[in-house]
Amino acid sequence: MPLSGGSLIIIAIVALIIFGPKKLPEFGKAAGSTLKEFKNATKGLADDDEDNKPANVQKEKA
Repeated sequence: MPLSGGSLIIIAIVALIIFGPKKLPEFGKAAGSTLKEFKNATKGLADDDEDNKPANVQKEKA
């Protein structure tokens, strides 16, 4: 069930009420940096899997 535009607006309003206008940008920045670190970590895991494949499997792809 994807979030529609109306749902996102309601979530933003509730977050604004709960955290206040001063804390909300800090939470957004923290969430963004956490997401960036998570993507980098998962990319690193995927790269490690490529290195661990047997040589004959890598040659077949080439």
